[in-house]
Amino acid sequence: MIHRYVHHNGRMLPIEEMRLSPGQAGLLAGWGLFTTMRVLHGVPFEYERHWRRLARDAARTRVPFPFDAERVRAQMMELVRANEVVEGTARIFAIYNKFGFWQSDEPAPQVDLLLYTAGLPPHTEPGRLDLREHGRHADSPLAGVKVTSWLNNVWSLAVAQERGFNEVVMLNERGEAAECTTANLFCVRGGTVETPPLSSGCLEGVTRGLLLELAPQAGVPMIERTLLSEDLFSADEIFITSTNRSLLGIGEIAGHAYAAAPGPITRKLEKMFAAYMNEYVARHVVSR
Repeated sequence: MIHRYVHHNGRMLPIEEMRLSPGQAGLLAGWGLFTTMRVLHGVPFEYERHWRRLARDAARTRVPFPFDAERVRAQMMELVRANEVVEGTARIFAIYNKFGFWQSDEPAPQVDLLLYTAGLPPHTEPGRLDLREHGRHADSPLAGVKVTSWLNNVWSLAVAQERGFNEVVMLNERGEAAECTTANLFCVRGGTVETPPLSSGCLEGVTRGLLLELAPQAGVPMIERTLLSEDLFSADEIFITSTNRSLLGIGEIAGHAYAAAPGPITRKLEKMFAAYMNEYVARHVVSR
């Protein structure tokens, strides 16, 4: 549930007072971007990485992005304090406003910048994943961009949940595993962690990127490799990662069960990642 106060174009106000233009291209056509951060002890985790991805995606999608990272960080901290968020999530939206025929002539910026906070969504472990063919289009020029036109994801997730699953593995047009609707995908085989490459059409998740850097330092080999359904079924362990869940062990994919969920490698990486999160928060609490 979104918290009471939001930040809209530099102003903090109660959610019932916020207004978007009825002619906004982001509203009518889904032309916008977002990123979701974990808030840990009142600190937005890895804000810098999230901002870099947002700015990169803005360039790819031609969304004007005239915003200053440190100013927006200060606004985010103001919002976190106003909503009294200790543990939760935060989102930044950049929504294209003035574009196309169906726009209003009211005064408005070209892009709306929105900041929200919310609690942590519930989840259960081990997770259960369904499979969906053609869930990702790896050859699309927008593959891997975190856009607000999110229907394919929420629709796929709703179908999976109706079938009794928590999430769903999205296969691309080549039958390769790409990711889940809101999480990156990993499998463990013989002590090595494997994850689909960006060429699969998956999002370059912040948690994914951190694990690729940190896991080898903890003595856990990690590689990017093309994965098919049979590779997932034959894995020793499966886990997914996201901002809200960090690492989540998976006990089943489309009827194929895994004995260890979370398995020993998943638990080791989860412990390592939790320690890194606490170190990040300690650094930023001192400096801010």
